[in-house]
Amino acid sequence: MTLLSSAPGGASVTRKTPSAPAAPPRRKQGGVILAVPALVWYLVFMVGPLVAIFVIAALHWPGMLQPVSFAGVQNVRTVLDDPVFMDAVANTAVQLVVALPLMIVGAYMLGYYVAQQPPGHRVLRYLLFIPGLISTPAKAMVFYAVLSPDGLFNGALDKVGLGSLADAWLASPSTALACLIVLDVWSGIGFTAVLFAARLGSVPDEIGEAAQLDGAGHWRAMWRIHFPVIRDFVGVVTMLQFLWTLFGSAQNVLLLTQGGPGSSSTTLSFLVYQKAFIAADLGYSQTVGVFLFLVGLAGLLTIRRVFRQNY
Repeated sequence: MTLLSSAPGGASVTRKTPSAPAAPPRRKQGGVILAVPALVWYLVFMVGPLVAIFVIAALHWPGMLQPVSFAGVQNVRTVLDDPVFMDAVANTAVQLVVALPLMIVGAYMLGYYVAQQPPGHRVLRYLLFIPGLISTPAKAMVFYAVLSPDGLFNGALDKVGLGSLADAWLASPSTALACLIVLDVWSGIGFTAVLFAARLGSVPDEIGEAAQLDGAGHWRAMWRIHFPVIRDFVGVVTMLQFLWTLFGSAQNVLLLTQGGPGSSSTTLSFLVYQKAFIAADLGYSQTVGVFLFLVGLAGLLTIRRVFRQNY
């Protein structure tokens, strides 16, 4: 902008004032366009199946190629009146209550030990990670070889003079579920310990040094110093293991016990598979799937609340 002002002596002076800064160019909206494929993928393959679960749960559908009719809440009544479903609920609850604390607590302690970098800690990290590299069928074959009537465990009992304690561990109603829980803990504890060790390794060394100066031993430093620092990470790992145990137990049950003897080792996730692909009752199967989804959602919210930071 140009201004005219009078100088002493009557002469006019032209002065220029700084003009307003130009408006920045509008950002291109290319990022939105790039996000469209991912959004479509999420809607089709994530939201779509979730909606389909609730829709199929309201149908009477006795097989993929069979006629479909509306069942309403009849599937819910059928499921709640089924003793097998109640057994599956009880087995799943026992599995979560026993396996999850053992896995998380044991993995955290192992991870803390590895994070202290003892001699051979690099080799120990690889050894702990090995169960995570083995396929599920291979793990099941290992446990079957150990726990079968003529397996390694019964053979070891016989060698030490405890042959009277030998049992068909995978075929006994009192031990089949316990064997599956042991498999869950063995499969997840090493992988989870490596995750904890990686997170603990990022904690500043000054925190541990200050604890040592105050006279704190390893046990106190582990639970009173380091645990509160990584509390939120513990919550994330707990949620992941909760989901894996809740939804992933079907494959171990299928490979080792088939839900038996009777329904002593049937879990909710295996019941979904059994009713859908063996009994060909899709409505019943997805009704259990809805219940499983609600349990998973409630569990995630509870774990998040328990492990949230207090500061």
